[in-house]
Amino acid sequence: MEQREERREEYAFVLDFMPTGKSFSNRAEPIAQLIGEEWFTLLEANPKPNVALTIGERVYIGKEEREKISLIKTRIAYNELTQTAKNGLNNVVSEMVAKNEAKFIEFFNKAGPLNIREHSLELLPGIGKKHLESILKARNEKPFANFSDLSARVPLLQSPAKLISERILSELMGNERFYMFTKPYTRRPRY
Repeated sequence: MEQREERREEYAFVLDFMPTGKSFSNRAEPIAQLIGEEWFTLLEANPKPNVALTIGERVYIGKEEREKISLIKTRIAYNELTQTAKNGLNNVVSEMVAKNEAKFIEFFNKAGPLNIREHSLELLPGIGKKHLESILKARNEKPFANFSDLSARVPLLQSPAKLISERILSELMGNERFYMFTKPYTRRPRY
């Protein structure tokens, strides 16, 4: 029987670092809250002893030897993030979208319908039937090269990078029916 390999993050960005742990915790262990680079997974981790992390820093969290992270404790939900992590999340996600422009332009170039009434592009905030029609017409003529090309060829479309970032944040908050860029968070029951 074939086993399904679970998608794991290789790198993450630090959203918050608490050198003495959470204020309400009775254990004084350093904790970092991270967001995965590939699937925007929210994680809580313990850094290695005597390692200080800075907010926004990119750290390796893969299976090989890690330089700064000792242990990935758990996956967390948006509402478990500290206020500092929530405040910086928008900027970090925006930077990640900008750095991975090719991946998201590919989405605009290849996204298809969800069902007979709804297209996956309509799940982006601010894209209705008219924008959808314009995007589909423009991409059929020639695939989009980058965000600037998309904005130039589709009239009245606000920043495509911002639309993607807003959708990712909404998915992280757990407000969506469909998940296109993140893996939905589900808490595993503890026995």
